[in-house]
Formats: sequence, C-alpha cells, structure tokens
Amino acid sequence: MSVTINSHQLGRLIARTVDHIGDDLIPALYGIRLDADTEYLYAVATDRFTIAAARYRHHEPDSENTAPAVPFARTIPATALPALREWLRTMPGHDPVTVTPADGRLRFTAPTGELAITIDPDAEFADWRGLLRGVTEQTPTTGEPVFPALGTRLQARWKSADGVVRVRATGDHQPVLVVGEEFLGAQMPTRTRRDGFSTDTDTLATLDDVRTAWQDSLSTGPAITPQTALPTPPQARDEASKAISEVVEDLLKQVLHSTQHLTAADTSEAIAAHATAGVTAWTAYRYLDALHTADPHFAATVVAETAGQLDDGAISEWAWDAARAAGHDPQQWHDALQESQTRKQTAA
Repeated sequence: MSVTINSHQLGRLIARTVDHIGDDLIPALYGIRLDADTEYLYAVATDRFTIAAARYRHHEPDSENTAPAVPFARTIPATALPALREWLRTMPGHDPVTVTPADGRLRFTAPTGELAITIDPDAEFADWRGLLRGVTEQTPTTGEPVFPALGTRLQARWKSADGVVRVRATGDHQPVLVVGEEFLGAQMPTRTRRDGFSTDTDTLATLDDVRTAWQDSLSTGPAITPQTALPTPPQARDEASKAISEVVEDLLKQVLHSTQHLTAADTSEAIAAHATAGVTAWTAYRYLDALHTADPHFAATVVAETAGQLDDGAISEWAWDAARAAGHDPQQWHDALQESQTRKQTAA
C-alpha cells in the first residue's frame, strides 16, 4: 500500500486544505486525510462548517508503465503537519515522495531521507465523498431568490484553494459549492451573525430588504456595470507585465510577429534575430503554461518577480549570477563570444 507523488505536489495538496482542519475538540477531524485510490491522491480536511478536497492524478488509467497504487486512507494529525511541511520544503520540488502506511505510521520516503509520522490506522473520518456528492447534486430551492448568509471568517479559508474559484448557491440553508482546478469544497451558510443575532431576524435577509434599505443612497444615479464605471489604469509601455494573462498575450504576440518578420527579413543577421526571438518566446510560453498548470500561485509569483527584475534593467547581472549558481562559467561564455566577434571582424 503506497503511492508516489513529487514533493511539490504533496506540499500543495496540504497547503490547499490545511486551513479547513477542525479543532482538537473533535479528534477525528483534527488533521488532513490522505486518501489514495488507483488514480488519485486526495487531501481532505473539514471543520464541519467547511470541507475541502484537493487531488493529484498519480497514475493515468491507461498507463502500462507503472502499476496502480493500492487504495488506502489515513489521517495526518494536525500536530504533525508542521514537521511534514518543513521536511518537504527542504527538498527539490521534483523529488519523488513515496507515501506508505505501515505499522501505525505513515512513512514519507524521498531520495534524500525519510519521515515517519505516528498515526491511528483505525481513525474514523467524515464520508467526504458522500458529503461533496450531496452538495454537487443539490437542486435549487424554489420561491425566494437564493441569498444565503456566509460567515466572512470562514470565507477566508478559501484563499489557498485556487487563483479563481467557481461558486454555486442553491438555497439559503444549503451548502455553497466551491470549485477550483482539481479542487472541490463546500461552505455551510450561517444562521448567526457575528454580533450574535440570528439571521432569521435580520432586516436585510432578502434582496428586497437590501434594495429598500439602500434606495435613498443609490437612487441618485443610473444603474451601470463596474466595467463601465471603474477606470482601468494604463500600463506604462516601459513596465513589464505582472499578470499571467498579459505575459501569455505578449509571448504569443511575439511569436507571431517574429514569424511574420522572419519571412520578410533581407539579411542573415535579421533572419537569425527574428528566429531566435520567436523560438525564445514560444519556449517561455510553454514553460509558463506548464508551471501555471502545476501551481497557479507559484506561476503568478514567478511572473511578478520576473517583471520586477526586467524593470530593474540589470538582467545581464541576474543572468550572470544565475549561471554561476547553476555551476556554469559565464566568464568563459563572455570570452568565447568576444573571440568569435573578433574573428568575424578580422575576416571582414
């Protein structure tokens, strides 16, 4: 009984669900449930008011290269999670980690070491599959418009679910469905406001109540959409893009422009320059697309950091330091380039 996943993906499964762990008053919910089947490894946590399940496909159904994992389900105690997360941070993200339940422990084995966590192999956990299936199959209530009351403290727990999530509310007293990339969750509506009063007696319990209460404040202007009401600040032409969507657009535009210029170039130097620009832009796009698929949050961080480095204007220094850190000799590259340029000038 074991499953293998790289350390980055295992850490991400934990990060996406850790905020939903229950407190120690209910031991069965005081941790993250690792649940493996023959195709996915799931991380699940619930505090009874929210439930979150993230998954990672560790085995393709039609793959013939490796044998599928034997299903298992174990709960990692909340008290052991800091040690596990710190252990994962000490290794490269691509390192494989094999998770094996045995002898009252959950063993995490990597090329550089092993971590064993004591667990209760018989610990019960909520039927998370049944709970989330029930939420996905909810039918909308009839009558009044759906206007559930949601605790804002609980809403903050979805910050690590995904960069963007979809939500579905089907009734005032039914759980709200939260959907992200390889992520499924739900939040229960609340019946009590933060001040202790029941929402059933709230004067703003319906949309009509809200319109009535705000009518005098909002009636001085026409109803318009935010897209037309709120201006978008222009991006300076000399600033690098900080949003993934903008970077993707810039890279693909560069590929198409370079291809167009390539066919119209009249010198070998121009042809080489346009070809290099197009190939580099396409390569960067494919890498960014793969990174965004693996971890949208990390991709956004890398794009923002890269924009800062480009705006700094010292990318040659950044590249020099990166080359040395990777074990290369940038001085040798520099000398070889100068020698090549000198030969060309001499030949001319």
